[in-house]
Amino acid sequence: MKTVLALGAHYDDCIFGVPGMLLQAVRKNYRVVTLHMIGDYTNWPPANGRAVAQMTKELSAERGVEAQFLEFASHRFDARLENQIAVAKAVAKIKPDIAFALWKEDNHNDHMVASELSRIALKHAGRILGDASFRPPRDIYYYDNGPRHTIGFEPNTFVNVTDEWDEAMEWLGKLNSWVQEVDYEPGKIIGSMNTKEAIARYRGATCGVRYAEAFWSPNHRAEVIW
Repeated sequence: MKTVLALGAHYDDCIFGVPGMLLQAVRKNYRVVTLHMIGDYTNWPPANGRAVAQMTKELSAERGVEAQFLEFASHRFDARLENQIAVAKAVAKIKPDIAFALWKEDNHNDHMVASELSRIALKHAGRILGDASFRPPRDIYYYDNGPRHTIGFEPNTFVNVTDEWDEAMEWLGKLNSWVQEVDYEPGKIIGSMNTKEAIARYRGATCGVRYAEAFWSPNHRAEVIW
């Protein structure tokens, strides 16, 4: 069984950025894991003492995705060695064959730090941990976090997620509704769902499908992710 890993800073980064890809992997019977670096939401007012990580885990599990959280807090972590070790330990334990990480340039400090920690851990966890058995993922892809966040992202890999679209939007919609403390209404577009749909339609138009997710790969070749 292959393992697919998506890494993000916040509880919603992976669910906003790559939900279609994650659902595709589930349908291919891969082990699918999301690693959220921020697991402490006590300094984030919208959480208001609620169990953000637990709700994310439950919604993900319903779709066959295993959500894991580290213990960092927003704007209270950086790329120092002790944090590299924490992320490297998680990556080494998960053993991904394919990984998705946030793009490196972003207006949000959490995203930039998470991207750097992801890049280091995915490529060099073995040396960080002194583990000669560690093997980096076969492929690493970088994804964007949308307008007002991501800077200078020019994808070179596009994946048709039209078949997964309705389930992906339901996943994001239920998470949005829970955070906003409103009832989820099927088919109603709220919060970041608007942005995600606009991006997916644009990416789809770029490659000739209805909805697509886009990535940057350091391997400039004809990509077949799966």
